[in-house]
Amino acid sequence: MNPLHLLLKPSARRFFDEARTLPGFTTGDTLHGYFYLRWPYFYISMATGEHPLARGLMRLSRALDRLLPARVEARRKARRALKAQGGIRFADTYHGKVLPNEEAVRLVKIGREVALTAPESVVPYQLARDIVLKNPDHIVVFDCPCRSSRKNPCSPMDVCLVMGEPFASLVLEHHGGRARRITPDEAVDILRAENARGHVHHAFFKDAALGRFYAICNCCGCCCGAMAAQRNGVEMLASSGYVAQVDAEACVGCGNCVQFCQFGALKARDRGLQIKTARCMGCGACVSKCPKQALSLRADPSRGLPLLVEELEKHASGGILPL
Repeated sequence: MNPLHLLLKPSARRFFDEARTLPGFTTGDTLHGYFYLRWPYFYISMATGEHPLARGLMRLSRALDRLLPARVEARRKARRALKAQGGIRFADTYHGKVLPNEEAVRLVKIGREVALTAPESVVPYQLARDIVLKNPDHIVVFDCPCRSSRKNPCSPMDVCLVMGEPFASLVLEHHGGRARRITPDEAVDILRAENARGHVHHAFFKDAALGRFYAICNCCGCCCGAMAAQRNGVEMLASSGYVAQVDAEACVGCGNCVQFCQFGALKARDRGLQIKTARCMGCGACVSKCPKQALSLRADPSRGLPLLVEELEKHASGGILPL
């Protein structure tokens, strides 16, 4: 056994052991995944630019851009070439699938092991589309790294759910002060409470996290790094496959739903509501906020297919979700 292996906690050893079995998973991928899961608060605060070191590096980069304009042009050319070649985008390596509340609840209560790969019509990214749940009842909640990196974060902090092994134990063993193991029923309580606050459930996938789904995050537009990236043109989030629709006769234009839309897709009008479908991600946060029950979700195949837990269970023998 590698002597360095003995210095790792049991969950980290399991992570490294499993990483070695994955075809094409490099040493760099393994170290990246371990770093991400071992130090998520540093990783996310750097990625969102909230860490002092990140702010210093950004200032240095801007200064170099002013001194060396060729740097800027070189980056533009590289982005254009990557786009033309259909290459791997950042969003392919780390992204989330929006889940309506009922599907998020079903996922944390799935109760059986799952091994499959979601097609791009469900999770439309080239990488990190595996849904492999080992010990799906092993769920850990920990303080949201995105909220933790903000000066004035939303509350509560403990809303990120890590599911299955080796991820749940890895987070718990390394962040015991910020994490705790919970039951599926407790996870449901967290999901319902976050839904009541108007926050959005995302099933998160990451290439370095063994190329698969590992967490359900409950996100607000003001703190979430992925939602900020989405607003800035980095398509890190996939639509749920639904869009909101309004019953014009029932809607009175009160605007109560507007304040809960994390994607800026709703606008109150005189005794009515405008839905900007292009912005709507089909999370359903608005639906329960309508006092007149005028809002609902409808399937929109142009936005991809939903991630349906019943289909996961039906095809959980290692196959592919049906198109």
